[in-house]
Amino acid sequence: MNSPHPPHPAPRDDSAVICSAKGCRAAAVWVLAWNNPKLHTPDRRKTWLACEEHREHLSQFLGVRGFLKDVVTLAEWEAAAAGR
Repeated sequence: MNSPHPPHPAPRDDSAVICSAKGCRAAAVWVLAWNNPKLHTPDRRKTWLACEEHREHLSQFLGVRGFLKDVVTLAEWEAAAAGR
């Protein structure tokens, strides 16, 4: 008999940082900082994470909308956050 609920996902290693591209499970290398000026204050930064393969595509997606503010390596982003 089939259960009405899907099985629980396998526990995820929270230290793994995964690319934000749909369906991608690759490790993230880049942080794309963005904001939607219609929704966010100018200093607010939302982030998408990107693997090497998806960095350009995600950057273009945000860029054509005027949302992209910065692209930095994950290591740089984490170092800056630790310095706060």
